[in-house]
Amino acid sequence: MHAVVVESPGGPESLHWAEVPDPVPGPGDVLVDVVAAGLNRADLLQRQGHYPPPPGAPAYLGLECSGTVLALGEGVTGWQVGDEVCALLAGGGYAEQVAVPAGQLLPLPQGVPLDHAAALPEVACTVWSNLVMVAGLRAGETLLVHGGAGGIGTGAIQVAVALGATVVATAGTEEKRQHCRDLGAAGALDYRGDWVTELRESYGGADVVLDVMGASLLPDNVAALAVEGRLVVIGMQGGRKGELDLGQLMTKRASVHATALRSRPEEEKAAIVAQVREHVWPLVEAGRLRIVVDSEFPFAEAAEAHRRLESGGVTGKVLLTR
Repeated sequence: MHAVVVESPGGPESLHWAEVPDPVPGPGDVLVDVVAAGLNRADLLQRQGHYPPPPGAPAYLGLECSGTVLALGEGVTGWQVGDEVCALLAGGGYAEQVAVPAGQLLPLPQGVPLDHAAALPEVACTVWSNLVMVAGLRAGETLLVHGGAGGIGTGAIQVAVALGATVVATAGTEEKRQHCRDLGAAGALDYRGDWVTELRESYGGADVVLDVMGASLLPDNVAALAVEGRLVVIGMQGGRKGELDLGQLMTKRASVHATALRSRPEEEKAAIVAQVREHVWPLVEAGRLRIVVDSEFPFAEAAEAHRRLESGGVTGKVLLTR
């Protein structure tokens, strides 16, 4: 088969479409003929040599894909050759084929094009596991989403609205802020302004903050929390180390969580995927969670796709397609 390989860690120019050995499904695995793969910022880090795949995962980039089932490994039930699916991966999505643990497979949602389904698994699993399983977001609470126009942000806004929460998003341009409102956000703030004051004055603070930046926003995020608020950090685009005001946390009886999806054991990922299938897939099929695709590129043009994602102008997801 062919896959996108990283010749040496570096910029997008290091990505090449090359012939590699075919994957072989082991016991409990499903072999998928890949139609499309979703891009994530973790892919950029891996390309640069900063985010190696976990032990046993394919060496190639790609944390989510969609396609059709080619073969079943020993012991797999509930799936058949020819099924249209999408999958949460530990790696290997930028390829013509990938072997996936059966517990990380999801059926194609009714009404969704097969290529666009590649935009769903990482977003849906990240959003549901963090907003609901970690932060316990409830109806009537206020959620602050940073990067509301991005892949995770667009999904988080819609899931939180479906749960009955009030959503406030940050974004860097008025066009992106309007896009957040169009998806259901009650408010959209300029992250370059005094968004903490705006949030507290207009909404009384955030019960839950979903943050992709990390260190650079840590003090402001803690300041933005309401009493008994929960900050969930899922990215480090703004650095790894920051100052944490424990006094503010104690006064507010608030908490800080930091999570990662890729490195979780297979059984934990399977539990998340099962909840996504039960709770998020009906939202997709009912049109309450709309897939937002920014752009699509052929697999052989993965370098251009990475440049697009790195540009900062993306709204929604970037996809690679065959």
